Amino acid sequence: MLFQNATIITMNAARDIITDGALVTQDNRIVALGKTRELLERYPDEETIDVDGKLIIPGLIDTHVHLAQALIRGCADDMELIQWLCDRVWVLQGNFTHDDGYASARLCIAEMLKSGTTTFLESMLAHRYGFDGIAQAVEESGARACLAGIVMDIGTYATKDNAMHPGMIESRETSLLGVLDMHSKWQGAANDRIHVWFGPRTPGGVTPELYREMSGYARQRDMGITMHLAEVEADKIFLQERYSLSPVDFAESVGLLGPKSVLVHMIWLTDADIVKLAATRTTVSHNPSSNSKLASGVCKVPQMLLSGVNVALGCDGGPSNNDYDLIREMKLAAILHKGVTRDPLIVPAETVLEMATINGARALGLEHEIGSLEVGKKADLVVIDLNRLHTTPSPNPVSSLVYAATGGEVDMVVVDGQVVVEQGTLLTMDEQEIIEQAREHASLLYRRAGIDIKPKWPVR
Repeated sequence: MLFQNATIITMNAARDIITDGALVTQDNRIVALGKTRELLERYPDEETIDVDGKLIIPGLIDTHVHLAQALIRGCADDMELIQWLCDRVWVLQGNFTHDDGYASARLCIAEMLKSGTTTFLESMLAHRYGFDGIAQAVEESGARACLAGIVMDIGTYATKDNAMHPGMIESRETSLLGVLDMHSKWQGAANDRIHVWFGPRTPGGVTPELYREMSGYARQRDMGITMHLAEVEADKIFLQERYSLSPVDFAESVGLLGPKSVLVHMIWLTDADIVKLAATRTTVSHNPSSNSKLASGVCKVPQMLLSGVNVALGCDGGPSNNDYDLIREMKLAAILHKGVTRDPLIVPAETVLEMATINGARALGLEHEIGSLEVGKKADLVVIDLNRLHTTPSPNPVSSLVYAATGGEVDMVVVDGQVVVEQGTLLTMDEQEIIEQAREHASLLYRRAGIDIKPKWPVR
């Protein structure tokens, strides 16, 4: 396919932007980029798609997603994290069936694809969600995914004892060995679109011995690890009181740091923690909407970037963010730190777009395959229509994308060379069927869990 008449933000090493640009894909690879006239002459027989002046960017990469939480969107608004977990989120998730997991995954993936996310890192799939069904949903959708299965052996959260719903508690055998089984079954499936990772619970939910065992398997099998860490002050207090260690020092002590580790939230850190993250090439997934909504705090992103930490971007989940639109997330990531530091030059739009593309690819160990539009890389790209009232005029397309656009401006999405969204319509899944199925499953789930969510204001 030859995409012509585009403005192309390549995200290559020079960060070139090509006007009146064209891009050629063959099979699942990019084979040429350049000016439209030049590539039409070089590839006269190639099928052409005229994007009519629209913007082409690399597929966005969301480094922190909870697939199962799309089904419980809005279940715990305006609550602090531990109450949020113990009273609502874990209770609902502890009543999930495999069919619920499949329905929620389809809802979440459909939303991400339609808003420009082509690759995501699922953070913590519980056994009860049905890993096989969720991997099947990824395969059917055409998305690219790293699916992290939960690892745990303790049913507590930080300083709060016996907090987990019994339906969420798993043993070493069910969790760790279950993830290894899924790795053997699904790693590299769907033309290498599916990778299997470890997703251990936060300290307090995993013994140091199990962390170390899991880290050993990760090194043996070259598996990634992702984990929530230092999200709330209770996490820091727990590690200091129990182990006399900072969050990053504890992670290092059990083998959790390294270039294929993505640590999420990372708010309550010391300066020394940040230096160590950079030295070990450990990625931080920044989730500004979730951290703001739950009042967890503000990640020290400017300091991390200055220290050389690879910072990527994540939307988190339906109860903590309420959407999976990474374009909307970019705007908050860009403006939040300006307000906190009172420095308008901190974290510019260009840096945030790097976080959502090439930094995300680096986080997943896929920077040589995705994250930028370059010859030889996988054909993962998004076409965005900026011919809208709220994105006009657009003298700087990066600024328009980060500060003005939403996922609603996504016109076309290509993953692994396959068109999965065209003119804003999903091609690989039936959107209306997904919505109806999700509503049905959510209704039954709330009933099983004994939770009834109503507006705070009177309903007549």
